[in-house]
Amino acid sequence: MVDFSLHEIDDIKYPKRRPWLLIVLIALVFVFLWHKFGRNQKSPEKETSESTRVIPAEQVPAREDPPPVASLQVNVQPLLSKAAATAARSEENPLALAEARDLYLQALQAAIDPDTQTIIERELGGIHARLAFTPMPWPSIKVPYVVKSGDSIEKIARRFGTTIALIQLGNQVKNPHLIRKGDSFKILDGDFSIKVSTSRKDLVVYLDDVFFKRYRVGTGKFGKTPSGAFEIWDRIREPVWWRPNGKEIPFGDPENILGTRWMAIRATGDTEKVRGYGIHGTWDDSSIGKAESAGCIRLRNSDVEELYNLIPLGTEVIIEG
Repeated sequence: MVDFSLHEIDDIKYPKRRPWLLIVLIALVFVFLWHKFGRNQKSPEKETSESTRVIPAEQVPAREDPPPVASLQVNVQPLLSKAAATAARSEENPLALAEARDLYLQALQAAIDPDTQTIIERELGGIHARLAFTPMPWPSIKVPYVVKSGDSIEKIARRFGTTIALIQLGNQVKNPHLIRKGDSFKILDGDFSIKVSTSRKDLVVYLDDVFFKRYRVGTGKFGKTPSGAFEIWDRIREPVWWRPNGKEIPFGDPENILGTRWMAIRATGDTEKVRGYGIHGTWDDSSIGKAESAGCIRLRNSDVEELYNLIPLGTEVIIEG
């Protein structure tokens, strides 16, 4: 049996240990784990402090301003250009005028800027007048009609709810009493309506609820123009005016305030019943755009004559403040 003394045991040679190597390995593992799992995680306290901290004004990114109105109307100008070019071809192609009208209506719906809307409405008003008062074709609005035995323009106008003047002008009938069986007419078949704004001092005509034309008007001083729903119930060419004291002022007299045409209105529905109000012309163009009448709605004589030719009896009139 071998007997080792304690001295001998102490003298046995063991390999020398290197503890620093183990420490380095542990550190590397810790760095790897922190880089992979802990780097992008924040404690709730840190997130709260960062989300609520005040950022200096000079470091806040600038907000973009809203786009200008012009950029919001990117489709309007091309439509206007196309509409104008289409209208210019109407002499060669009569259908082009109705096509231009549809393009202008699209532009009017897309326009935002009031000045642009005014320009479009002016163009539309002129086109609508040409379409209505000339034999220009107007698909879906004008319908063909062949004169029958016993017909008169007055009878045809009543049948279609339009005016004698509109049929006569729209078909270039020189003498309304000389129409013949078999004559071919184009009749504007639609419903006109009127909306008056006493604050804007304008009168807008609609055809089948679509914008037709806008006119400047004069209204009653001290808010005397009634508001509500009305209808045209009488139409008079070259009207006589009666003073409140009963004196008759003949047509053409400078004191006759009715101008060249008179269209009387009466209340409908729940609107308070009133008397003596209407739409008429004036010899004083300076009163247009002002509140100077006794309560009626005034137009320039040229405008009221055009309106008179368009608007039949029974046409709805809405007056608003």
